[in-house]
Amino acid sequence: MVTKQLLKDLPENADLRRADSLAREIFSDVANKWALLIIEALGERTLRFSELRNEVEGVSHKMLTQNLRMLERNGLVDRKVHPTVPPKVEYTLTEPGRALRTTVDAICGWTHQYLGHIESARGRFDT
Repeated sequence: MVTKQLLKDLPENADLRRADSLAREIFSDVANKWALLIIEALGERTLRFSELRNEVEGVSHKMLTQNLRMLERNGLVDRKVHPTVPPKVEYTLTEPGRALRTTVDAICGWTHQYLGHIESARGRFDT
């Protein structure tokens, strides 16, 4: 967690420890499995809704819609609607979204690196 010394020059809404901070709200928004998987799926690509749904196995239409709206609201995803019938909607990561993807990639790498360790720990715990 960020120390008080590092936060002294930042506004109060940047403190993740404060329940009412904007930083905590943003952290809560993006630190969920669907948001992380959507960010990972988009990567450097532009995808349509149906393509994203195919990439993120198990996500419901409702959850994908909610998370895309949240990511768009936070400026992490750009939504482009093409004036066709039916409308063609495409999603792309913005620059901040691509920057967050670096962190998501690190989390994915960590998961792969420690998967065996975690699986063993769960086996010991669950017995």
